[in-house]
Amino acid sequence: MDRILRQALTVVGALLGIGIVLQNRKALAALPALHALGAARGEIMAALGLVVGGILGYLLGPILVAWASRVVAWVESRLQRTPTQDLLSGSIGLIVGLVIAFLLGVDLSGLGVWGTILRVAITIGCGYVGLRVSIRRKDDIMRPQSWLPARLKHRGGQDSVKPKILDTSVIIDGRIADICQSGFLEGPLVIPAFVLEELRHIADSADVLKRNRGRRGLDILNRIQKEQNSVQIYEREVDPNLEVDSKLLKLAKILDGKVVTNDFNLNKVAELQGVPVLNINELANAVKPVVLPGEEMVVHVIKDGKESGQGIGYLDDGTMIVVDGGRKFIGQTVAVLVTSVLQTAAGRMIFAKLKAQAGMEAEAR
Repeated sequence: MDRILRQALTVVGALLGIGIVLQNRKALAALPALHALGAARGEIMAALGLVVGGILGYLLGPILVAWASRVVAWVESRLQRTPTQDLLSGSIGLIVGLVIAFLLGVDLSGLGVWGTILRVAITIGCGYVGLRVSIRRKDDIMRPQSWLPARLKHRGGQDSVKPKILDTSVIIDGRIADICQSGFLEGPLVIPAFVLEELRHIADSADVLKRNRGRRGLDILNRIQKEQNSVQIYEREVDPNLEVDSKLLKLAKILDGKVVTNDFNLNKVAELQGVPVLNINELANAVKPVVLPGEEMVVHVIKDGKESGQGIGYLDDGTMIVVDGGRKFIGQTVAVLVTSVLQTAAGRMIFAKLKAQAGMEAEAR
């Protein structure tokens, strides 16, 4: 390829040499040193231009090829590091800016040299402004549905199903895999690249507990990808200057999706910013069985409570049951009657008393 380019540059140099000689033929013919050549001085000057141009093209060819190769390699490396979204949006903005510059410069042709200078300045300025604005607004440009009115965005069919963006905490929690398997989540599941990076850092942590949690999260992701066909990895960079939670909220706005999490603080911040959130803890509390005062239950007491004589037990779903007078039955399974149910932000607590004790109280009354 280098040999072919060098030969091509030699031919180009020879043609340029002939062209320069022919363009300046009258000026060269007036030189006193060329009068001795007689009538053949035109052909001699053309041949001389051909030879000199070819020699310069042959000698300068490798230098030009090397310089062009470095420029192409630099441009290619920059393009490879630039996201496709930036390239497309930047190209659109540049084209729009150049079209506007052309329309503005139509009436400047009558100003002579100053008109040419103004047209060049307007072209450079409009092109640069269009490029910068389009890159800054790339999220809106590459998401055409944001241009439509709200009543047309979610009109019917699968188009109204919003993507679900998974948070790091909900992946490590693991319950999201069972929820996806049950089919209660519709639409694509989006896993951002920065969430995967955070999971990798947690899995490589020196702390054993964090390392185990990170590896559990990666295992859960592998399970979801094997069981679900709608899992998507979002590899575009949102904003490197933001934290992970802020990136999640911004990505939810870009994709017009919902954040799936069990982080209480992220849930509150998302509500303030108007981002829809699906909280796994709220879902778990909502599907817990309803327990009414007076119902009978069988509880295995495992430890003592904070108050004197209390015993603590748990249901299969993790709901804590406080048994009045159950301290002396630690390690045993007893029948109890529910007295009250307390719903808190952390979950549900059930207060009960021993069934035998409740029967004795009833007989006494």
